[in-house]
Formats: sequence, C-alpha cells, structure tokens
Amino acid sequence: MSAAARPSALAPFRIRNYRFQWPSDLLTSWAFEIETLVLGWYILVETGSVLLLTVLASLQFVGTLVAPVFGMIGDRMGHRDLLVAMRLAYTVLSSTIMVLALTGHLSPLSVMIIVAVMGLIRPSDLGVRGALLAEIMPAEQLVGAISVARTTQDSARIAGALTGAGLFAVLGIGLVYVAIACLYFVAALLMLCLTRPKRTVITSDLPANSHAVSRLLGDLKEGIVYAWSGPGMRAALCVAFLANLTAFPFTGGLLPYIAREIFHTDQTGLGYLSASFAVGSLIGSITLSLVGGLRIARLLIGATLAWYAMLLVFVEVRTMPVAMACLMLAGIAQSMSMISAAVILMRTASAHLRGRVMGVRMMVIYGLPIGLLAAGSLIDIIGYSATGSLYAAAGFIAMLAIAIRWRADLWPVHAPANAR
Repeated sequence: MSAAARPSALAPFRIRNYRFQWPSDLLTSWAFEIETLVLGWYILVETGSVLLLTVLASLQFVGTLVAPVFGMIGDRMGHRDLLVAMRLAYTVLSSTIMVLALTGHLSPLSVMIIVAVMGLIRPSDLGVRGALLAEIMPAEQLVGAISVARTTQDSARIAGALTGAGLFAVLGIGLVYVAIACLYFVAALLMLCLTRPKRTVITSDLPANSHAVSRLLGDLKEGIVYAWSGPGMRAALCVAFLANLTAFPFTGGLLPYIAREIFHTDQTGLGYLSASFAVGSLIGSITLSLVGGLRIARLLIGATLAWYAMLLVFVEVRTMPVAMACLMLAGIAQSMSMISAAVILMRTASAHLRGRVMGVRMMVIYGLPIGLLAAGSLIDIIGYSATGSLYAAAGFIAMLAIAIRWRADLWPVHAPANAR
C-alpha cells in the first residue's frame, strides 16, 4: 500500500496546464481584490453612504443570474477560451477606469456603471475556472488541486488588503488602476498558454433545424435540473446560497464601513481586517491540501457552523486585535466550508455538464447582493451589532436545518458525498 501514500501539496503542478492556470487565476484574483477594496473606499469617501457602498458591492454580482449561460458557453466553446475572453474584457473595463481617473473625469456614477458591466461577467469567473480545473486534473488529485487553487483567492485577498487601499492613499486611484489593468492582461496571456483540454462531445436530442433559442433554453434547463437533482449537490448549493446571503456581507462588501465607522480606522486598518480573514482562509486551504482522507460532507457541516459562531463573536467586539483574531478563525472555517461544497459538486457532476453545474453554483452567489442591500438598510434602522447578530444567528440555525434535512446524504461515512 506504499503507492497510496499521501501526495504532496505541490503534486498538481506536475500537470502542465495547471502550471499556467494557477498563476493566471492568481493574478486575476489579485486584481479582483485590489479593485474591490479601492472602489469600495473611493465610494465611501466620495459619498459617505453605507447604502451606496452596499449598492456598489451588489453590482459586482449582477451577473450571477446568467452564470449558467457562461457555464453552457464554456461547455461548448471550451472553458479555457472563455476565460481568455473574460480576462481580456476585464482588461478593457479596468483600463477605462484608469483613463477616467488619470484625466480627472472619474465620478461615483461612472464607477457604478463600469462595475455593473463588469458584474455581468465577473461572477462566472470562479465557476468557469473550477470547471476547467476539473477537466485538466485527474479525479484522485481533485481535492488537493482545488485546495491549492483556492490559495490564489486567499493570497490575493491578503495582497489586495495590504496594498490596495494603502496604494490608493499614496498613489491615487489612477496609478493603482494601471497595475490592475496589467494584472488582468498578463492573466489573459497566461491562460492562452494552456493547451485546450479534450472535451466530451455533447449530443443533443433536439433536431438539427431547431431554433437557436430553443437549444439555448434546453441546455440551460438541462444544467439547472441536473444540478438540483442530486441530494448531495442540492445541499451544497443551499449551503453556498446561505453563506452568500448571511455570512459574506460582513467580511466583504461591508468591511470598509466596519473599518471606518465601527473601529474608526483608515485604509491601513481596513487592510489589516481584510487580510486577517484572508490569512485564515489561506491557512484553511493549505491545511486541506495537506490532509487527506477527510469526510468532505461532514467537514462542510462542521466548518459552516464554526464560521457562523465566529461571526457572531466578531460583530460584538470593538477592539482591532480581537476582531482580527475572529476574522482569521472565520476565514479558516469559510475556506474549508466552500472547498467542501465545490468538491461535492465537481465530483458528482458529469463531465459534459460540469460548466453548467458550476454556473448554477455561481448563480447562488446572488444571495450576496440581496444580503448586502438588506444589511445596509437594517444597519440604518436597528444598528450594526443587531444586524450582524441577526445574520449570524439566522445562518447558524439555517445550516442546522440543512444538515438535518439532508442528514442521510451528508453524515453517514458511506454516503457518496463523504467518499475519500
């Protein structure tokens, strides 16, 4: 049994395509995080409105409802080619903000419009890159590959948190966007270096002369119904929606407000808070890449409950060191929870439908803008602490309900979702 020894965390890099996808995803994630923090701080300083801050954050996810369309396009044209096109589009949009800022014509309204356009594309990026990852990696290396791939987002959040807001204060938004546009462009070039994976031939029961719209709707329906058909996949999608609705608002879009109004700190303090969550997430990702033989569905339940418990503490503390410690622990739990959900989906999905399944997974991110907008309104009415406690307690109770509802599919060691 020596051949079954635990693989190295660096084993995925033995695959040539992974050696190009990982740095491409890394640079894209860096640009995402820097952009999110810089624009959030810009809107908060220019308008002073927490409601507009939540609107900005929500606009970044308007495309979640069309994510299955991107998944279907990826299934047909190839996920690698789709990612190249998407990252070139990011380059063009970020360059537009760069030019407006450097010429002195940037305004909150123009930022909102450009972010809304990017928000149609950007939410699908994680789903498409996940589908591509499942294409290029052997099944036995999938958990490790997903965990290592998650480090691109986690390290990006650290880099963005520690540099983005600070660079904004020192250099101004125009020069920061020069760097952002370059990151997107290099990411697109790296993605072009991937060889196209062999794709499963997709057959259709529709006649050859069927209308294109009918084929499109048929493909979308097939993907959505399939993603919702398996109890394991259904539970994973419910957890993902719940987390986006009630957990992510307080570690993402609302963080500039929390830093400025609750902890009375500046861009540097915002960077420390965001980096704390990201460091915890990175620790969780690395841990999962090193530890094998985990019961993934059980981990999904335990990690999600721990995440909400930490958030319940975080919204009540008022000292930076304690808040940073809570965010770090929440980040560890968040990473393990979201990796577990992704593994369950990608292990279960058929190869030719994987893009659409991950598109449905990205579609549930629409819970995030709903949660952000509701939180922005509730904070004005009942205050920050009450809103945060309400969100964390509701999420904890709902997660228990999901675990009970699908107990037979998530808890037994012999359940497919717990396969090692």
